[in-house]
Amino acid sequence: MAESSKNTTATVIPAMRYKDAPAAIKWLCRAFGFKEHLVVPNEDDTIAHAQLTFGNGMIMVGSFRNDEYIKHQKPPSYLGGYNSQSPYIIVKDIDKHYNRALKADAEIITQLVEQDYGGKHYSCKDPEGYLWHFGRYNPWDSDS
Repeated sequence: MAESSKNTTATVIPAMRYKDAPAAIKWLCRAFGFKEHLVVPNEDDTIAHAQLTFGNGMIMVGSFRNDEYIKHQKPPSYLGGYNSQSPYIIVKDIDKHYNRALKADAEIITQLVEQDYGGKHYSCKDPEGYLWHFGRYNPWDSDS
């Protein structure tokens, strides 16, 4: 069983493939505040592998390519815009984060709203259709 990762590095890291991974990486950093941890470009200006951090969390990003992976998972643009999973990311200043995403033209799916169970959150899509949830609610704390 994994220990609580509240003050450690993340033990679950979502991975996504983008048609235009270099643009997606720039947009995710600008719109959501991710930081480039490692970016491994291919010679054809695609991304072999990238790691982006946010607090103690991380996502992995790569360019969409025709390989074994394509049989099991495709970007939302290949699925009529649907997502089968989506990350929830804890943000301390959710109002500031929401405004940052708005400035970057994130497609807002759920407006910034207080939740009955605590915290405030919003949901949006990035330019390639991935669904993201950001909120002040921290399920590791009972005092969120």
